[in-house]
Order: sequence, then structure tokens, then C-alpha cells
Amino acid sequence: MGFDIWRLPSIFTSTAWGWHKRTSAPPGIAFFPLQGSWLALYRREELAADAGVAATGSGFSAITLAHNVHSEAEVDAVLNQATAAGATLIKSAERACWGGYSGYFADPDGHLWEVAYNPFFWPGIEPETLNPAGQSGNRT
Repeated sequence: MGFDIWRLPSIFTSTAWGWHKRTSAPPGIAFFPLQGSWLALYRREELAADAGVAATGSGFSAITLAHNVHSEAEVDAVLNQATAAGATLIKSAERACWGGYSGYFADPDGHLWEVAYNPFFWPGIEPETLNPAGQSGNRT
């Protein structure tokens, strides 16, 4: 989510929900770990620039959804799968200034999705670590 007044959403999210911000995030980004996912807050202008759209007007709602994957090849595959299913490619995958690889598409309702590989960020549970019930962890 992108915000015009940067300090307020980070403070509100920590206070209202009791979520603890990840301390290793770069300036201008706040990551909050959730159960199986992350909430990421950005400065509105920076998030819009990353998506390659204008920060003002009707083209940017100040929110993007991100799907983090395990490789650059997987970024390309997901973008191809999304466009084959009717999404509009907004920004082709490319090396990002933060050291990863990402691209954006808009779903048929116009919501922006980032597909990203970040070599410095754990995207989630590896499929092979799930037990047959779909739960993580070992059961004895």
C-alpha cells in the first residue's frame, strides 16, 4: 500500500493492530509479518514509480498486490500465465534498483499486481516443507 503521509500508516499499523515492523527494511518501506504473508507499506510516489504509473489521478489507487516467487524464471512464467489469462502487462520484468527482478500486470478489474523475485527476502514456506494437510512444521 502506498501512502502520502509516510509516518502515519506505519505508526497506526503498529499501534492499532499490534503488529511488529520488521527492523531490517530499507528507509521508506515498512514490512509487517503476518501469518503466511506480509503487509508492506511504501511512500505513494515510490510505489507508483516502481509500478511505472503516475502517482496521481485515476490510474493508481495507491495499492498493489505482490506475489513473491523463488526465481527470475518464475517471475517471467507467472507474468506470462497472467497475461495468457487476460491480464494486461503494465511493466515487463526487469532488474530492480533494490537488487531483485520484478514486473507488473493489471488483472481484468484493473488491480495492479507485482510479481517479484527478491534474493534477499524469504517469500514463504517451501512447498516441500508442507505436510499432507497443508500445514507447515513437523508432526510427531
